[in-house]
Amino acid sequence: MGRLFGTDGVRGIANVELTPELALRLGRAAATAFRSRHRRPSVLIVRDTRRSGDLLEAALSAGLLSAGSDVYACGVLPTPAAAFLAPDAGADAGAVVSASHNPAAHNGIKFFGPDGYKLNDDEEEGIEALMERSGRLGSPEGSLKAPDQNLVLGADVGRILSLPDAEDRYVAHALRCLEGRRLEGIRVVVDCANGAAYRTSPRALAEAGAEVVPMNVEPDGMNINVDCGSTDPSRLGEAVVRLGADVGLAHDGDADRVLAVDSRGDLVDGDTIIAILATELHEAGRLPGDLVVTTVMANLGFRVAMAAAGIGLVETAVGDRYVIEAMRRHGAGIGGEQSGHVILSDCSTTGDGLITGLRLLARMAATGRPLSELARVVERYPQVLVNVAVRDRSALGGAARVWEAVEAVKTELGDLGRVLVRPSGTEAVVRVMVEASESATAEQAAATIVDAVLRDLGEPAQA
Repeated sequence: MGRLFGTDGVRGIANVELTPELALRLGRAAATAFRSRHRRPSVLIVRDTRRSGDLLEAALSAGLLSAGSDVYACGVLPTPAAAFLAPDAGADAGAVVSASHNPAAHNGIKFFGPDGYKLNDDEEEGIEALMERSGRLGSPEGSLKAPDQNLVLGADVGRILSLPDAEDRYVAHALRCLEGRRLEGIRVVVDCANGAAYRTSPRALAEAGAEVVPMNVEPDGMNINVDCGSTDPSRLGEAVVRLGADVGLAHDGDADRVLAVDSRGDLVDGDTIIAILATELHEAGRLPGDLVVTTVMANLGFRVAMAAAGIGLVETAVGDRYVIEAMRRHGAGIGGEQSGHVILSDCSTTGDGLITGLRLLARMAATGRPLSELARVVERYPQVLVNVAVRDRSALGGAARVWEAVEAVKTELGDLGRVLVRPSGTEAVVRVMVEASESATAEQAAATIVDAVLRDLGEPAQA
């Protein structure tokens, strides 16, 4: 079979691509992989609020139990809760049933190791190899009647365990990351996207002393991410202005990311949040290596701001797992993405929207400065992003005219612009991104490259 795991676990439309049969086989293989560490492994599971979460969690749990793993069933909690709770509870792994910011019909399964970090490529490939092997022992689909060497009998079958204070543990951990600071005097609207943070974020913000106005905290299984949260923060901005709040925070469905809006309703993205927190750590002498990690999509204004502050920059491919790998490799204290994934290594092993939001508000409280003023640390450069449909995205590497156009544009823009051209990882599309000091300049430069892509790679044939 092709590679099952993507950049953030196994994803697909629930009950169509990500079926309970697949989840069961995935659980059996994962339990077998984790069993190599201990005779009887345990896996801690959280999920978001999607209707299919119950179905897939039950199937995943059945697979884990049937292969000898105990399961801590922790219910609806954010993804970063699994990353924290797995090592905190002494589990051998954490698992999350969630499709993050995707529509409600989608779902996903991803794993964290006993150290709270996402599994690496080799570990995921090991699980896939076990799945493929067990599938060959029986029917092509690995049906429930197929013999499976991963199965155990009698007393070796796993048990469902409870962790009744899972939410309390996670909220307490998030609050410890404030290091005693309080949020009194700050009025915050928090948009939980009808997702996994609908209890934890309002609760933690209130316990930290903020005046909290919860928003989109009535999940019905199908309204996750619908016209709300970090995928659509427009209504949050309107609410902040209407209610006279100081700040708004917007999560995605599994709350591993956060975006903010200031008191005027203007969006503050991940680049700016990272810059605010990195500058704070740098000024306090607490930024390891005086560097941050970001992806190739970070705005040029962010890069200029970090250079002006004397903070070095490590750049990675798009994806929070690549950011985290680079942070561990370089010993960095903070990293993240424009989309709102922010990792603070002194507090978390993955993106955590709650902790990031708490730290951002703590900076506002400590300085007495509004978010609109703090956000001035980054002067965003106009950015143009165009997705160009092509016949074969893999042909980009040999597209001579495209790269000639790219080099010509780079030369023309000089230090006042930036160009990024890359194939999509999932679609027959080439992504063209240009930043420049003026919008018109960026648009003209992008048009030049798009024209070259169309001439060299062409549009796909119409059906």
